Formats: sequence, C-alpha cells, structure tokens
Amino acid sequence: MDALKKKLEDANHKLKRMALLRSSAEKAEPNRAANELFPPVKDIPQGESGTNLPRASFERQRRQVENGVLEMWFYLRSQLSILQKKNADNEVAADVVKILENGGDHHQTIMKDLKNLTSLSGPTDWQAREAQDLSDIVQRRLKHLQNPADCNTAKKLVCSINKGCGYGCQLHHVVYCFIVAYGSGRTLVLESKGWTYQRSGWEAVFKPVSDTCTNPSGSSRRSWGSPHVIENIQVVELPIVDGMHPRPDYMPQAIPADLAPRLLRLHGHPFAWWVGQFLKYLLRPQPHLQETLDATEKRLHFKNPIVGVHVRRTDKVGTEAAFHGIDEYMRHVEDYYSLLQKTQHVDKKRVYLATDDQNLLEEAKQKYPEYEFVGDSEFSRTAGLSSRYTDSSLLGIILDIHFLSKSNYLVCTFSSQVCRMAYEIMQSLHPDAASWYHSLDDIYYFGGQNAHDQIAIYQHKPRGANEIALEPGDRIGIAGNHWDGYSKGTNRRTGSMGLYPSYKARDEIRVVDFPTYPEAEKKGTRR
Repeated sequence: MDALKKKLEDANHKLKRMALLRSSAEKAEPNRAANELFPPVKDIPQGESGTNLPRASFERQRRQVENGVLEMWFYLRSQLSILQKKNADNEVAADVVKILENGGDHHQTIMKDLKNLTSLSGPTDWQAREAQDLSDIVQRRLKHLQNPADCNTAKKLVCSINKGCGYGCQLHHVVYCFIVAYGSGRTLVLESKGWTYQRSGWEAVFKPVSDTCTNPSGSSRRSWGSPHVIENIQVVELPIVDGMHPRPDYMPQAIPADLAPRLLRLHGHPFAWWVGQFLKYLLRPQPHLQETLDATEKRLHFKNPIVGVHVRRTDKVGTEAAFHGIDEYMRHVEDYYSLLQKTQHVDKKRVYLATDDQNLLEEAKQKYPEYEFVGDSEFSRTAGLSSRYTDSSLLGIILDIHFLSKSNYLVCTFSSQVCRMAYEIMQSLHPDAASWYHSLDDIYYFGGQNAHDQIAIYQHKPRGANEIALEPGDRIGIAGNHWDGYSKGTNRRTGSMGLYPSYKARDEIRVVDFPTYPEAEKKGTRR
C-alpha cells in the first residue's frame, strides 16, 4: 500500500504542475510566460513576409510547452492505468478512474488555453500567408528544375519507380529521388513504364514530373558516386536509398538553410513540411483522377470535422508492427473530439476508416454507434496482398491517402508508409498540422534517413536501472517514443542506451545548404 500511496501522490503532484502551467500561461504576458517556465531559445531573424510576425523563439517555446503538457498526460495516464489494473477489485481502482477522468479534462483544458495564447502573440493570419509564400517558392523551384532550357544538355538523375515494396514505399522512394535531384541540381527523370501498380506508367495517373525533359539519354552515364566522380557526368542513375554511397548531407531529415529561418517559425515539424512540398508537386492528378476524387468525396459524404484512422493488418502484423485493436485507435479519436468540443459545437463525430481488413468497418460501426464511419469496404478488399498490384488497388490506396490527408486529425501507426505519407501531404494543406496525429507505435521517420537525433534541454538523473543520465546539450540517438512519458535512445556522449523523460529533449533540426535556384524567381512572379 505504501508504493500505491506514493504513486497516487506522484500523480497528484503532476496534476498540480499542470494547473501551475495553466495559471502561469493565463496570468502572464505570452513571451514572459514562455521565458519564465522554459529556458530561452536563440531567436531567428524575421522572414520576407513582414514585421508583424511573432518571434521565432516564442513559437518554439509555445510548441515546447504544448508538447510538455502532452507528455505529462501520457505519463499520468500510463501510470494510473497500471495502478488500475493492479487494484481492479478494490476502492482504489474507483479513485483511479476519477483521477483519469478529471486529469483528462484538466489536460484538455490546458491544451485549449495554450492554443489561445497564439492569438495573444499577434495577428494569426500571418501563418496562412507565410505558408503559401514558402510553398510558392518551393513549387517554382521544382518546376524550374524539372523543365531545363535544354533537355539534351541538362544534367539528369534517373530513378526507377519499381522498388520491390508497396505503394507508400514506392512513392517515398520517388520522393527520396526528387530530394537528391533537388540537392544535386539535376532534373529528375522517372522511369515508370511497367510500374507494378500501373503498367502504362506514372503519367496514366499523375501529371508528368517534367513537361519538357523525360528523355534519360545523355553524353555520359554512370551510377551514383562521390561528388567529384559524378560532377561531369550528364546522366546519373540512383540506387535505392539503402544502397546509396556516399550519402550527402541533404538527405532526410535535412531542410534547406535558406528557408529554415522562416520555416522554423511557421512549422512544428519542418522536415514533414519539406516532404509535403515534393508530394504536392508529384501527386498532381490527371483530370480523370481528379474527377474520381471529387465524385468519391460526394458519394462518401466526406466532410469536416473528421478523424482519419488507418489500420494496417495483412502485411504488417507480426513482422513490422504489433496488432492494435480498434479500441486503441478509438480512444485517441475520442480524445480529439473531447478537446474539439471545448471550442466548438460538433454536430457529428466522424471517422474516415482506411484499412486492409474487410471486416473492420462493420465491427467499428457496431462497437461505436455514436460515430459516423466514412469509408468503403471495397477499398479494404483491394488493399489486401492478393489484390495489391491491380488498377483497383492503386485507386483504392490513392483514395485512402487522399482522405486521410484531408482529415483534421490522424490516428494510425507510423510504422506504415501510408500513414506517414498522409501526414506529410496534410502539411501541404495547412499552415502547420505538425501535431495533428497520434501514432500507436513509431515516431515519424523517413526510410533510409540519416541519423535522427534529439538534444537534451534539461538534466536528467536516472530514477531506475533502465534510465540514462542526460546533461543539457547531450545529443541522443532516439529509438522511439513509448507514449507513456518516456522515450528510448542512446546518449552519444556517454554511449548509454535506455529510457529518458520525453519532455527533457527536443528534436534536432538539421539545416543544410541546398541550391537556392535564383533563376526560378526570374521565371516566376513574386507574390
């Protein structure tokens, strides 16, 4: 009972800290509240959009506070749920249920109050303007890169779409090729005839990646190699990411140095935004596909607010991912709607359910009659392994990703390429949708990425044998977030691997010099 009493006292202490965060944020000036509760972050210069922008340091601190509150709630809910299971048959369990209910409401109220701080920092319409301006810059550069003045002499990067994997994996392979093309100043030539999903090739579904330069021929040709080796080679063939050597600095998850000051102010996950811009260019639908997207949206009565839920079963469970029942997903769906109802009237709680399990849609409807489930069991049938490389399968997966990305929140597993791609596309549709998700397993990653590190922002002294020590500034190679208040990783200074409180570290943003393509501005019209 002493151990139980200690855990309850610890939970009560955590709830009091949440209350302190809330009251401090309400009573103090926005910048003052952030600076008192958290150490200052070096500010970033203003961008081109004008002077009526919040300080970059404030935006960073605001996101850090939101993340800290969220991680605190993950910790509380996890610990209290363990107590509940251990004491299921006594009165303590009832007390824990009350704490969970009150704590959940308290957590959501704080999150609502923190979001209200944004309006106190100044005008909020800057975000939409800045997002559009930055997107326009990138799209102009990609169009310029992909349409050189003379295709016969242009340097090219040849990429075959047919990597031996599913649709999401193949599309991420193309994104990797495009990032390398952008970073090396080469026009991407996509070899897609005989594509496993569409034998006629990419252009049968999406618009060409180039209007003027699709010929892979050139005066010289070789596979990828060191910069000094390929510098004077006109046509370079790119291997899959796992076989790429040497690996340039601009590989995922790097962002361009010239856009970084503005992007770090605007967005909570700059690299996801960066990938979203490549997908925005690549996935421009042919007219017949656009008609199908529009018609399906009407047929399914798809409208917002809606939560996108992606449940991957057939080729993931037991290999790349664990089984997760629909109840695990719906708990986070309910969290989203509980928070939303604190700010607006919700006429109907809607869920877009994308899955390769043909029986799951009906199961969800029966278990959760208070929800309106939007989806098509035919999409589920064609998503199975037996139907993977068919026209109907291609259309089904395109539709699923389309509607998942148009949702207001995602509940899924980031071990799935489909889930991560929907999240990336979502970033191109909104100024900042970085926090509009919950993953039941992995943190976000890009397959084949360079090392993903976090930076310790607080000291941590281990509280158990499975934890590691941290000092501010330590670089941590993160292996994953356990969504219980703790992450796992390796302290690169000490070499120790273990758990550490998630709120005591933040992602390292890798800022790298990319080409800036000034010629694209001469061709285009500045906003």
